[in-house]
Order: sequence, then C-alpha cells, then structure tokens
Amino acid sequence: MTYQSEKGNFTIALAGDTMLTRKLTPFSEERFLQLRAILRQADASFVNLEGTVHNWDEGTPGITQGTFMTTDPKLLDDLKWLGVNLICCANNHAFDYGEDGVLANLKHLEAAGLANAGSGKNLAEARAPGYLDTANGRVGLVAATATFRPWNQAGEQRPDLRGRPGINPLGFQTTHYVDAAAFQQLQRVSRELGFEKSTERARKHFYSDKELASANVNELTLLGNRYVLGEGFSIATEVNQRDLEDNLRWISEARRQADWVVVSVHCHEFGGPTLLTAATRAELEETADFVTKFAHQAIDAGADIFVGHGSHFPMGVEIYKGKPIFYSVGNFVFQNETVGFFPADAYERFDLGLKATPSDFLDARTNGGKKGHPSDPAYWENMFPVCEFSAGKLKEIKIYPIDQGFGRPRPQRGRPVLADGEVAQRVIDRVVNLSKRYGTKVVTRGDHGVIEL
Repeated sequence: MTYQSEKGNFTIALAGDTMLTRKLTPFSEERFLQLRAILRQADASFVNLEGTVHNWDEGTPGITQGTFMTTDPKLLDDLKWLGVNLICCANNHAFDYGEDGVLANLKHLEAAGLANAGSGKNLAEARAPGYLDTANGRVGLVAATATFRPWNQAGEQRPDLRGRPGINPLGFQTTHYVDAAAFQQLQRVSRELGFEKSTERARKHFYSDKELASANVNELTLLGNRYVLGEGFSIATEVNQRDLEDNLRWISEARRQADWVVVSVHCHEFGGPTLLTAATRAELEETADFVTKFAHQAIDAGADIFVGHGSHFPMGVEIYKGKPIFYSVGNFVFQNETVGFFPADAYERFDLGLKATPSDFLDARTNGGKKGHPSDPAYWENMFPVCEFSAGKLKEIKIYPIDQGFGRPRPQRGRPVLADGEVAQRVIDRVVNLSKRYGTKVVTRGDHGVIEL
C-alpha cells in the first residue's frame, strides 16, 4: 500500500454539547487525564461547540430565552489540548450574537486551525462540509441544526446581492392529528376569533401560497400550529424538502471528497410515546421522527456516522446498514453557568435591573438551583462513544460514561471526567435501555459499555 489510510483503519470520538467558559489545562485528576488520553488517541475527536467564540465587542446580542453562550477565543487552545479537532457550529446558540457573532466565531476557529462545519458567510458555505486530514484518512463533516429561529438561517447568495451569515438549517413541520370533536372546536375557535378571516385576507395580499395555511377543509393552522383531522390524537414531523435535498447533496459531495463522512444534527425536538407522557425533559426517550428518517437518508447518501446532540442527555444508538446512529450523545463540557456577561434582555426576563450580576440572573432563572439543569442529575451524567473501524468497516463502539459534577458548586461543575461506580452504571443502563428499541445490544465492561459488531 502507498498510503496508511488505504488500510481503512480509523477511530473517532464523538462528544456532545460543549459550552466552554473556563480553562481545562490546569487540572490533573486521573479520570480527567484518562478522558483526555482517549480523545487524543483517536484520529478525530468531534464536539458540538454550542455558543459563539467571540470577544465582548464582537457581535450584537440577538433574541433568545436561553443562555447567551460566549466562549473566550483563548479557550480554543484548551479545547485543542484536550484533543478536540473537529467542530460542529450548527446549533441554536450559534446566532446568540447575530451575524457578526457568526463571523467572529468562524474567524477564531480558523485562526485556531480547527476544522468546522455548520455555519458560514452564506447558505452554500454553511451547508458545505468541513474537512480534517488525519493519518488514517480525510474526514468530511456536514453539520445542520433543526433547532433555530427563522432569522438564524444563512441566506442564499445571489448574483446581485451577497448572502446572509448564519447556520445550516434542517427545518421541519409539526402536524397535530386530532379527532373530529376536537377539530370542530378548533374550527370554531379559528372562526369566532377571526383567524379564519385573517387568513382569507392574507390570501388576497402579497403572501405566497406556501406562506399561508392550506385551504384543505380537513386541516387548519391556529396560533402557528398545524392541525389535521384524524382518527385520534398523535404528533408527526416532516423535514423541510429543500433543506433535505441540499444537505443530502453536500453529504454526497463529502462522500466523494473524504475517506470518512460524519453527519451532525443538533436537535431539541422529541417524539415517541413519552412526548405525551413525560413530566420532565429528562424523561423523554426518543428524538423526533423526522430526525430518525433523516439519519437513515444521510447514511444512504454516504455518511459513515450520524451523531445527534441537543437533548443535553444521552439517547439511544442504532446500527443502520452497518453504520452507527447516535440519536444524542448528550453534554460534554457543560459550563453555561460561568458566562462572563449577559445582555439586558436576559436580566429583564426576571425583572432584574442594571446593577444585577450574572449570578443574579442564573439564580433567578433556576429558582436558586431548584429547577432546570442544576436540579436534575440527568444533565450531568452523560457519555461519549468511540467508534473503531477496521478494513473500512465498523468493528466496535465503546461507550464512555462521563461525570460532570452534579451538585458541586457552580465554579466546579461542568468539566467532564470519566465516570465510575454508580454514575457510570446509570449512564450505561440508560444507553442500554434506550437502544433496545433499535435492536442494539450494549454490554457492560467495567466502567464503560461496548457495542460489538
């Protein structure tokens, strides 16, 4: 063989949501350094860098109800020290500081030499793969997000006008099926409150047909939700056709340009039976059905690996045509409580004045740690898989549980170490249980799980 990559041997570590606000290099706990060794031994180590890498004067605060996530550009060196070399930029925090924030993020990642995908100066650039060269082959990454606001999307370039910086969208539509009695009541609400006439007036104005509710008598749109007459009650999702076709085309491009193709999707949307029964987010067990379908389509188009994130806790693993699908790898670095500054909008949500500090805001939104992420260990007990390929085929997947310090003080928690004992077992048990529906068998070996192919 002329090249080492011809052997088809390759390893990749797939870590999830990374909200990095503090240094990583000072620490020397054994299980932290062991985690680092695993990442550095892999040919590629992927994370979803959730936020905007920028200085305080780069970008203008956008509109969001979540954390305005800022990562200091100097911390990218810590991320590289940890072993990370492949970055997803497509997520709901990529636009926290507007178009200039998107551009600043890209500038700092390029300066750090970190391969990335999922955002760009225009739509074509946001859709295009990022590439990482390794000793065992070139890796192509296509990254999209299903969770975004309409103005977060990158815009198409035209011959006469430049495009808009933003993220690579994977849009979708949700349909609520209801029975006849409920549908009649929804029609009555729409009629009596004037929504029906409002739509009629819009049809006679300058809106396109696709921007308005369907004229089908068996469906209606009410307060932004689509309802369809059915036999009972259920929820279904369908991907945006243009986003689907564009992303599949770029996956096919990556297949022709790279030895290994990774497809990443950030998604806060869920599906399955628990969507109607779960009392907390951590009790949700399945991603939305359009994501499952897209994962299969991505592999059919040439992807070797599909990696999901956004739920902030692990979900199931599927092996489809010999290729792994991770519906969510959960959190990795979870330091969204030590952000240095927030815009006025964040404080105003909780009636906090101009003299309020970041901790005042964080305490207010979690009721002193009694709700949200600080109140539930599920968000602080996660995992990252390492996929090993041999002779071009998936050989083994190791599931490494991680502990991010639930219950520790705010300045400590959020940095991952390899989990052991009860925490490790809880994480593995969760992945075991949520993978059964896909026919995937995960076995426990010490403090990690293994999927054998």
